[in-house]
Amino acid sequence: MNVVLVVNSGSSSFKYQLLDMEHERVLASGLVERIGEGTGIARHTVEAAALASGDAAPAVTDATYTIERDIPDHTAGFTVMLDAFAAHGPSLDDHAPVAVGHRVVHGGARFFAPTVVTPLVEINIDELSVLAPLHNPANLAGIVAAKMAFPEVPHVAVFDTAFHQSLAPEAYTYAIDRELAEAHRIRRYGFHGTSHKFVSEAAAQFVGRPLSELKQIVFHLGNGASVAAIEGGRSVDTSMGLTPLEGLVMGTRSGDLDPAVLFHLARRADMSIADLDTLLNKRSGLKGLAGVSDMRDIGERRDAGDPAAQLAFDVYIHRLRAYAGSYLAQLDGVDVISFTAGVGENSIRVREEAMATLGFAGVEIDPERNERRERGIRRISTDASRVTVLVVPTDEELEIARQTLSVTS
Repeated sequence: MNVVLVVNSGSSSFKYQLLDMEHERVLASGLVERIGEGTGIARHTVEAAALASGDAAPAVTDATYTIERDIPDHTAGFTVMLDAFAAHGPSLDDHAPVAVGHRVVHGGARFFAPTVVTPLVEINIDELSVLAPLHNPANLAGIVAAKMAFPEVPHVAVFDTAFHQSLAPEAYTYAIDRELAEAHRIRRYGFHGTSHKFVSEAAAQFVGRPLSELKQIVFHLGNGASVAAIEGGRSVDTSMGLTPLEGLVMGTRSGDLDPAVLFHLARRADMSIADLDTLLNKRSGLKGLAGVSDMRDIGERRDAGDPAAQLAFDVYIHRLRAYAGSYLAQLDGVDVISFTAGVGENSIRVREEAMATLGFAGVEIDPERNERRERGIRRISTDASRVTVLVVPTDEELEIARQTLSVTS
């Protein structure tokens, strides 16, 4: 069995999936959290159906196991994970990973493809922490711990920014002093690349056309949100920039903002750089406008007549339409528009309103199709629509596993 372990490591937690890549199915998954915060918690889920062979009954029932113990660091966290596999399955002797794939948020301009982790790669990931101080150090901690747990197999870094390395200079360059920008690596990098790649390829397969022929717009709408313009399978523009703060309105992030707002607040509200950082990343977006960051809560409050929630929704949609129009112009038309991630896959109203003004471009949403709540990839545009509009569940772990195998097999 061709098995890959995928790890997504944060500062105080990490998620993992064990995947059988012969059938592209999950064997087990888990979350280890509260690392370094006293009593840690690990949840380990065994996918019994994936372990079953043919018509044989699975050896274990599909279940989630919870473990509580002191988890002082990521190395201890991986020990907890290995203990969970040993106690509850599947056996890592019978399902030994041939490689471990790691999500790394920022690859800068250095990494444009999945990369086997070497000491030099680790140094580069660490150096790029200046561009992603909340993410890269945590990603690196997961890599170091995983290499201790699985020292005999290759480890591969898959970068969120890599897919967007195809952006042209005019798309990634900020109009600031060139020498200053070069000295401090200031440019647009883009994020959610693993998701945008997976979704655009899945969409091409669904519509039965070569990826190389398609012009696509992909909306990745979760608590973090971005949109990408993709032509022939290559990213040509995307909403996030130097950091994941630029672009769309998000759960707690502002997205696009006049930089002079920061100068004004520093002068008039006596806000420090740390204060402004917290404001834009944690106290803005839907939360800043309506007091809640979850689109489901926004919907409930809108239905109850809350004007703040209505305004938050309207601002959110306005920004989506603005980027849709921009990318229609950049691409000179579009063949497929896809919605993915938590909001994109589940919010009927967001999809409906985001597409409502695109009739001029050949977009025609089928209300009945859009209202259906079905699993898997599905079309929500009419049969007569010149543009195919889809809901495509993203699977970043599967994409990481695929890219991991692409450089190790």
